[in-house]
Amino acid sequence: MAKLDAVQLRLLREVADLHEVPEGAYNIRANGEAAGRNSTANIEITSKTDVSGIDIRIKDGTKNESVHIPVVMSESGLKEMVYNDFYVGKDCDVVIVAGCGIDNCGSHDSEHDGIHRFFIGRNSRVKYVEKHYGSGNGTGKRILDPQTEVYMDEGSYMEMEMVQIKGVDSTRRTTIAALKDNAKLVVRERLMTHGEQTAESIYKVDLNGEGSSADVVSRSVARDSSFQKLDLCVNGNAACSGHTECDSIIMDNGRILAVPSLEANSVDAALVHEAAIGKIAGEQLIKLMTLGLTEAEAEEQIINGFLK
Repeated sequence: MAKLDAVQLRLLREVADLHEVPEGAYNIRANGEAAGRNSTANIEITSKTDVSGIDIRIKDGTKNESVHIPVVMSESGLKEMVYNDFYVGKDCDVVIVAGCGIDNCGSHDSEHDGIHRFFIGRNSRVKYVEKHYGSGNGTGKRILDPQTEVYMDEGSYMEMEMVQIKGVDSTRRTTIAALKDNAKLVVRERLMTHGEQTAESIYKVDLNGEGSSADVVSRSVARDSSFQKLDLCVNGNAACSGHTECDSIIMDNGRILAVPSLEANSVDAALVHEAAIGKIAGEQLIKLMTLGLTEAEAEEQIINGFLK
């Protein structure tokens, strides 16, 4: 692996929990260039020839293996777009860790946009973790606009952990998914914005197969003068079940717009949505403050517990 500086190593720890070279397959990208790559007997990573990006091919029956594909940026003014395709074979059980960290100490905007496509084979299980993080004291923005596409074969399962807690000035995260018979998608999003930040999360899930299901839950906190938009859409096109949930805390002058959408195109589609936006309850603050915490410390405790 190429030598990374201290800032880039810190970003790797934040977005991928990497303190050293990971075991298994990995592809690390730093400031628009490859910083390290490793394939295994069951997981092959190759560069695309027509656009910037990689193909990850996971053989049938691969179990208890992982792939790390983090991106770190520490150069102000750098903008890039990458295309990564994951081909997961049949009967697999794997963990995929992505994420992007941007440290911008300059006056120019830094931006990373990625399109990730997942083709998940029959009866396979995938856990996907994507974390976004921003830092740096420059006036240039930290911008992340990822798009994720998920195509799930019969009996497959995917769990997505989507996290953005700090430092990203602008993001528009779009996730679309199409499920065949008995496929299941579980999404857990955790999001916090502050300052003048804006964040838009868009989910569009098509439940096309008999017995398919989706459970999409977003928890978010909007602080200061930040703005969030949550757009959750589930289309039930067969005998299926879908659940979406928006649970948000609003603080200071923050703003949150929740746009739930359910469309049943089959008499046997069972779809449910829940939504709640509110401030921190006063009794919660009082209870913690009686234990010796200041009001600010009590707020942080409540927020940390909410976003776990």
